[in-house]
Amino acid sequence: MRTIIHAGFLVSFIIFLFFSLPFVTANEINSSLPLIQRLNIRDTVFAQFISDVQASRRYVFNSRDSRNTPENIAQALTIYEYYPEPSDTLLTIAARCNIPYSSIVTLNRISTSGDFSPDTPLLLPSMPGIFIHPDPESELEMLLSSSREEQEGVLINISHGLTRIYCLFLPGADFNPTERIFFLNRGFIFPLRNFSITSAFGLRRNPVTGNITHHQGIDLAAPENTPVYAVRDGTVSELGDDPILGRYIIINHNDNWVSLYGHLSRIDVALNQRVNSGTVIGRVGTTGQSTGPHLHFELRRHGVSQNPERLLRLFQGN
Repeated sequence: MRTIIHAGFLVSFIIFLFFSLPFVTANEINSSLPLIQRLNIRDTVFAQFISDVQASRRYVFNSRDSRNTPENIAQALTIYEYYPEPSDTLLTIAARCNIPYSSIVTLNRISTSGDFSPDTPLLLPSMPGIFIHPDPESELEMLLSSSREEQEGVLINISHGLTRIYCLFLPGADFNPTERIFFLNRGFIFPLRNFSITSAFGLRRNPVTGNITHHQGIDLAAPENTPVYAVRDGTVSELGDDPILGRYIIINHNDNWVSLYGHLSRIDVALNQRVNSGTVIGRVGTTGQSTGPHLHFELRRHGVSQNPERLLRLFQGN
């Protein structure tokens, strides 16, 4: 099966508005996707898929090849369908297919490594690259859309049963360190989009009392009423107003992690509320023992305070 260039100007223009992203051409893939029964070269469909993978790579990785044009890339991209076996994982599927797992997860809108289920059919692209959807549904998709808005790609339109998928394909692209951490869910997102660290974790002189104490978190300076985000999925376990912390929120996460947010100007969540990573939970303030608007942020595991700065730096890919 080969792809077909969709030349309708009006349709392309409408899809372009959906994306608000640059595109080169449009490519339509119909609903008759070849079905791979097993990831074994004895499976004739899988053998054809591997042949397509090998053929399509020259369009991506050989920049001097005169055939390496957006139109040819669109025609070289084929999509197959596969029903995973119970023993399959994303990594084993990607390895067998010789395609980065980032290509598989972005096409199939899998937001984290924990979201993969062998019970769910997968679409397998024959070409490595990133697929960006016009209607981001997860933190990962929002990150991809915002961080790659200047990149050009190939607009594709997949009819798959009753599902129609519009997305921008960036041939040869792969996750950057931040996107990879988001997908692997190994770290935490930072609670503020923009901030400066004004007080680090560990021993310090209290700016109000002048006493030397152990600072169990970090202070992140930001303008008053700046949105504060939950750093990971979890449940609001405590909130209140403390003489030192001011208005504060505590969220319980998986793996015995707990996050604390203090000196808030207001609280935007309720006790026992379930929140997702990136949910706005409050606003930066200067309540409690504070010398100016900032967020006091703590991370604890098994009740022991951890250094949040190390985790935030890891998230930022530094």
